[in-house]
Amino acid sequence: MKPEVVNISQHGFWILFNGKEYFLPFEKFPWFRKASIADLTNIQLLHKTHLYWPSLDVDLSISIIESPEKYKLVAK
Repeated sequence: MKPEVVNISQHGFWILFNGKEYFLPFEKFPWFRKASIADLTNIQLLHKTHLYWPSLDVDLSISIIESPEKYKLVAK
């Protein structure tokens, strides 16, 4: 199943993937804060659980999205 952005708010956005919704708050995923809707919705599935936003050069696994506190996220 292709990942799909289903909602965007001032606090973050929701992705529907494999029948489950994931919330990505901008506070924890700052690369997306100033992204356009076109950039947010342009998601590719690189592997079974690895998502990539080519126009933002951001790639995240589902495990990072589910538990960002377990990973050191680096924003440049």
